[in-house]
Amino acid sequence: MLIIILFYILTIGSFLLYSYFLIDPNITFFNHPIWSWFLERVLQLGYHNRQLSWQIYFVLVFLLFIFNYLFIKNYKKISPIKLALLIAVLLLFSYPFLSHDFLKYMFDAKILTLYHKNPYLTPPVDLSFDRWLRFMQWIEQPFRYGPVFLLIAIVPSFLAWGKFSLSFIFFKITFAIFYLLAVYFLNKMNRRWAVIFATNPLILIDGLINSHNDIIAVSLLIIGLYLLFKKKILSRVFLFLSVGIKYLTLPSLFLSSNKKSVINKFIFVSFIILPFSLLNKQVGDFFMAEIHTWYFIVLLGFLPFYEEIITRLNIFFFGLLMCYYPFIRLGNWISFNNLSVKHLIILSFSIINLLFFLVVPKWRTALLDFIKLK
Repeated sequence: MLIIILFYILTIGSFLLYSYFLIDPNITFFNHPIWSWFLERVLQLGYHNRQLSWQIYFVLVFLLFIFNYLFIKNYKKISPIKLALLIAVLLLFSYPFLSHDFLKYMFDAKILTLYHKNPYLTPPVDLSFDRWLRFMQWIEQPFRYGPVFLLIAIVPSFLAWGKFSLSFIFFKITFAIFYLLAVYFLNKMNRRWAVIFATNPLILIDGLINSHNDIIAVSLLIIGLYLLFKKKILSRVFLFLSVGIKYLTLPSLFLSSNKKSVINKFIFVSFIILPFSLLNKQVGDFFMAEIHTWYFIVLLGFLPFYEEIITRLNIFFFGLLMCYYPFIRLGNWISFNNLSVKHLIILSFSIINLLFFLVVPKWRTALLDFIKLK
């Protein structure tokens, strides 16, 4: 097991380095010759050798799924807390290379803590003098998340005093803490669930590396479920706080401690269907709304209910991470064709995963057990 963990550390460390292949060239963490030398080389690979960049990404993601399988198979030999702590520390300095949302979180909190303005009413573009705008996206949009997330975000922002590097690391620490909390409370319920969550590639890439606030929402959801099974009144408080991070988790307020509840099944299915429903939104002359991969992070919060189903969704999860192909290999999401490729990848892997549920006997049994309305 030690050899597996050592190779896993190497893979995680490689992903840490790879995350800087697509760093925004306008971002400067340090003014040092070594940093400049490193940045010059990784940018050359990430932006000017996209074929190799995609191949490295593919191999690293594939390895993460292999390790996820091995860890689940040997979960009794693993301490989920120690493993999660190792992962969190290694990825603490990773760059959110597949999304600008993390940088937007930092700026929106800065609007409140440094400029003392309401981020719900003040979009970043109104602060055109701020140097962070040179690497920001969606600067016309004000803060669009729940108030609970804003309350959490102002803590690392306040501690950073407007300094980008400090803000970056403090926000990363915040996301890592909630990741560890999720693993901790899952471990209190079931060690296997904790290992599944801690090493799931979607959690690692979109939750820790790209640092989407869905990881915070699902962490609060898991804490709420732990308390729900303990019949604690505070359970609904944490479920409500989860909704206050991202409104997408609103149906979780109606979860029941009865693991066979029909309501729970409908809520779980709704979290699969809702992201796909975005495709019906028309922008301009064609359909440009996206299926965001990180919206599916919430599914891992249902491990205490549907472990058998979730562990068999790895084909789908792999497809979610493969859908970054147009950005990594082709350079952007902007064109309609590239966005179509992204959605085609997701839909293809969704269909393949569904076929496995229908064809493989053990998978079919798990699916039939799930759809029984008891």
